Amino acid sequence: MAGNLFSLDDLKSILRQAAGEAEDVDLDGDILDTDFEALGYESLALLEAGSLVERRYGIALDETALTEAHTPRAFVEVVNHQLAPSNAA
Repeated sequence: MAGNLFSLDDLKSILRQAAGEAEDVDLDGDILDTDFEALGYESLALLEAGSLVERRYGIALDETALTEAHTPRAFVEVVNHQLAPSNAA
């Protein structure tokens, strides 16, 4: 985890672990601002991904903020916002 920031690559890995990857979706493409539904991920898959992030990084995520994160960019921002206090220490 370079610089203690959560990256898009970290998210892709966790999404694949939490819910797999739809055959017709290329997570390695330009997906940063693509809606999760278009990528084949529903709210339950994102909550599972959030749980994996919490366990892996030892943080607690705001469930409301997580469910309002409709794109990978927004999800990464939610995680990094939570990691920020530990980065400042």
